[in-house]
Amino acid sequence: MICRNRPVTGQRKASFFSGCLGLLLGGMLVAAGNPAEAQKLSPLHAAGTRMLNAAGQEVILRGYNVGGWLLQESYILGTDSLNSQWRIRQGLLRTMPETEMEKFYRQYRQKFITKADIDFLARQGFNCVRLPLHYDLFLTPEQRHARTNVIRDPHNPQKLDAYVQQLSQWYDADQLFTKTQQLDGFRFIDDVVKWCAANNMYVVLDLHAAPGGQGTDRNINDNFRPLDLWKRHDAQDRLIYQDMTVRLWEKLADQYRNESAIAMYDFINEPHNLNAANGLSADNQELNTLYSRLIDAVRARNDQHLLMLEGNGYGNEYTNLTPDKLKVKSTANLVYNAHRYWCPNTAEATDPNPNQINLLTNLAAFRDQWQVPVWVGETGENSNEWFGAAVQGLNARNIGWCHWNIKRVDSGAGLLRVAPYGSLLTPAGRTALLRNVQFANCQINRDVATSLTQPADFRAPFAQLTIPGTIAATDYDLGRDGVAYHDDFSARIDYRDLTPHNHGGAYRNDGVDITACPEMANGFAVQKLAVGEWLTYTVNITKAGPYKAELRVQPGSTPGQLALLLGELPVGTAAVTPGSEWTTVSLTTPALPVGQHTLRLMIEQPVSQLGWLRFAPASGSSSAGGQ
Repeated sequence: MICRNRPVTGQRKASFFSGCLGLLLGGMLVAAGNPAEAQKLSPLHAAGTRMLNAAGQEVILRGYNVGGWLLQESYILGTDSLNSQWRIRQGLLRTMPETEMEKFYRQYRQKFITKADIDFLARQGFNCVRLPLHYDLFLTPEQRHARTNVIRDPHNPQKLDAYVQQLSQWYDADQLFTKTQQLDGFRFIDDVVKWCAANNMYVVLDLHAAPGGQGTDRNINDNFRPLDLWKRHDAQDRLIYQDMTVRLWEKLADQYRNESAIAMYDFINEPHNLNAANGLSADNQELNTLYSRLIDAVRARNDQHLLMLEGNGYGNEYTNLTPDKLKVKSTANLVYNAHRYWCPNTAEATDPNPNQINLLTNLAAFRDQWQVPVWVGETGENSNEWFGAAVQGLNARNIGWCHWNIKRVDSGAGLLRVAPYGSLLTPAGRTALLRNVQFANCQINRDVATSLTQPADFRAPFAQLTIPGTIAATDYDLGRDGVAYHDDFSARIDYRDLTPHNHGGAYRNDGVDITACPEMANGFAVQKLAVGEWLTYTVNITKAGPYKAELRVQPGSTPGQLALLLGELPVGTAAVTPGSEWTTVSLTTPALPVGQHTLRLMIEQPVSQLGWLRFAPASGSSSAGGQ
């Protein structure tokens, strides 16, 4: 996947109902009309615009990508300066011999994704996993060593030419991708298929880093030269990387043609920048040629799996790639892909190019015009508000999707947060990383899970909050903008607008601006509170009566004003004198009733930061308790 301007968020504490996540989120993401527990895995096929199982039931695949595992993407690991897997490997080779580097990668792959991660996804109701793969997983140790020689000196054209020539020789001798029982790639696929099948989940095989590289972005291509998949010729003037790609999919088809737990083959992830400016055609001719070869090659192996095409421009543009343009013997069981990032989720948003299908209206129109299933192979990298709007828009159109990405270092945008580990280039950093990436040591981002699995009007407590007591400002309820909170900028819908949805980028992934704040007991505060914004808290009042309410604030340069409501009952208003130092403002509430209620904090005039709200009986006869 391509990632621009990822939000970086801090660690947050687990709350009382993190252990109940499965109960909270269960049930939505299953085959249309069928509960997950009743769905039996069977081969999927295309019938018009739908994917059907062997019983003729529609299956809508909704799941998660396990990126960063079998192809390291630098930002997932928090090593953006390295920006590709080969550069990470190059850095490691400066500090250790090749054998030790390979040992580290074996350990990393054993720990980053395990059965525990897949079981967790299943408990949330997801019914598929997309498995991003690097082609080097299908090389023998000797062949991978030849690639490592290029990594040591990647700008040396002679070394790259020698590697290409070795690949050509192995290709001609049928020594590429043949020792299936000894190659890492097949073993990892087998493991994921086994884990998913045990959970009644499908798998999508995704060639995320194709031989030579399918575009210019090294993070996802892990290529030495831009667009070499389309440009690199060997000594016999063959486009050898394309030949290798066809050969790899032939071997995968031989191995898995009868595996019904595999939903489909995703031939090439996110081809991009195939254009005249880069010496290629302006109408995807190169993609048409390779896709046509791949389709015929897989079908020649008697493999009838769904085959997914990804358009130019990171998977979205299909000029010259529609079923009528492909040069294939059969267009049966084709699926068309979209990758959706930083774009609007409204029906009104359209693209004038009908073959550009990342917008919801274009995606559905393309499906209906060409009578093919469509699937969103990647979506995410935004706020929870955007996530919720995106998946609800797709669900309403019966279009499946696969969220990016399950696991990230120090980020609130993934489903699982990996604790920071230091530097990958130090022994201590690697040891910490191998420990931190394990499922048991990851933190569940419940707000992300909620946004993907609950309806638009869903609201639930984020933490157990009691009055009398202290409420961390950051522990507002789970839910969408307009339901659990309101912020004046809660989602990016234009990739050119780099405004962060969460100024401060900490604690949670909503539009609420949260920053690290050591003065607060939980380490965080809400900041940039603007006029018209608000936060809701589900609270349990255990003692009836009036209360003294205190609010810990950092004022701004102008007078501020905060108001509280309990349900529809006005509770009081607190004025905030301009300034820069933290201060406590207070008000006395009317009598508050016992029971569970919704407390809403309204921003009537702006303040800089809010740390907590504290409630003590106005009579002073009981202790409020503090944090």
